[in-house]
Amino acid sequence: MIAVCGSILPALAQAAESMPPASVVVAFDREGLRPLIVEGLANKDSGRAVAANDPVRIASISKLIMALTALRLMDEGKLDLERDVSDYLGWTLRSPYHPQVPVTLAHLLSHRAGLSDAAGYIIPLGESLEAKLAEPAAWRDTGPPGEAAFEYANLGSPLVATALEAASGERYDALLERLVFAPLGIAACVNWTRCDEATKARAVTLYRHTGEVARDDPADLECPIPVAEGLACTLDDYVPGTNASVFSPQGGVRIGMVDLAKIGQAMLRAEETGFLTEKALLIWIYAMINTVNSETRGEAAAGFCGYGLGAYIRHNSPPCRDDLFADGQERIGHGGEAYGLRSGLWFDLGGGTGFAYFITEVPPPSGVVETSASDPREQALIARARALMEQ
Repeated sequence: MIAVCGSILPALAQAAESMPPASVVVAFDREGLRPLIVEGLANKDSGRAVAANDPVRIASISKLIMALTALRLMDEGKLDLERDVSDYLGWTLRSPYHPQVPVTLAHLLSHRAGLSDAAGYIIPLGESLEAKLAEPAAWRDTGPPGEAAFEYANLGSPLVATALEAASGERYDALLERLVFAPLGIAACVNWTRCDEATKARAVTLYRHTGEVARDDPADLECPIPVAEGLACTLDDYVPGTNASVFSPQGGVRIGMVDLAKIGQAMLRAEETGFLTEKALLIWIYAMINTVNSETRGEAAAGFCGYGLGAYIRHNSPPCRDDLFADGQERIGHGGEAYGLRSGLWFDLGGGTGFAYFITEVPPPSGVVETSASDPREQALIARARALMEQ
C-alpha cells in the first residue's frame, strides 16, 4: 500500500501542476443562467476538479451583498441610510478632523466617510471595534464625511455590518441568510459560519500565483473567523451589534458562481419580483449615477468609477477607465481581488444580461491603473466567455 501511494502522490502533484487555475464563468439573463467555463482544481492536494457552483471566497463582491442587505433592512423600516450611524452603534463615531459632522451608513457604503485602511481593518473576536476607530491612522482629512474624497476603505464594512446587527438584533451572518440567500434559493454563507459540512467539503482552495495556499484549504476551515489570542474559536457568546468584523463583511462571503449569478438575476428582475422596493432600487441606482456625473479623473483612475452603495460602474470611456469587457457597454456590480483571486458580478440593467466569475492564481495588483482596473488573465477569461456566448 505504501508503495502504491508513493507512486500515486507524485503523479497527482504533476497533474495538478499541468491544470489551469480554478476558474468559473456563469452567464445569466432575466430568464436563466449558463455555465460557460468550469476548469481547474478546487483543491490540488486531493485532485478534486472545480464544479460550477462550488463555494469560493468572492472577496469584495461581499460589499455588494452587504449593501443589498442594508437596502432590504431599510425596506423593512428598520434602517435609515442617512441617520447618524452612532445611533445604531451605541457609541459616537466621528472623524477626528471633523468631529461635528455625523457619519452615516450611506457615507460608509460609498467610501466617503474619510476612513483609511492604514490602521488595519480586521478586528478579531474579543477586540474592540470602537477602539480600532479611535486610532488616528483609521482616518484621513480628505474632507468632511459625505464630502470626503473617495478612498476605498475596507474598515467601513465592519461598521456597516455592526450597525445592521444593532438595528435588527440579528447576527450579520443570519441577516445575509434571511434577507438575501434564503429568498433567492441560494446556499451561501460568510466565513463559513452557516454553511453545512457538505458545503464546506466543496470549498475552493485559493492559491497565490506562486502556487502557495492562501485561504480555505482544509486546515484553514478549522477556524475561519479572526479570533484574539487566547480565545476559543466560537461565536456562542457573540452579541450582535458589537463587532461584526468577525464575519469579514468586506470580503468573507463564500458562494458558488451559479448562486452568485442568481443575485445578479434578482437585480435584473428587482422591479417585478419585489426583491427591492422601487424606492430602494432607485436609491441604489442614483447613488452611482450621481457619483459618476461628478467623477474626478483621480477616482476613475482608482478603478472604482461611479462608486455608490456597494456597487460601481464598468465602462471603457471617460470618466471610467476599464476595458474588462471591451465592448463599450456599461455594466454595474462589484469586483473582487484577494488571496490570488479575481472575481466579479457584472450586469447590464437595460440589456438584461450579466456574468458571475472567478479566476485563481492571479498575481497581486501593481497598484498602478493605466488603462484598466482588471488583470490581463481576468480579461482573457471574459474574452473566452464572450466568445462562447456567440457560439
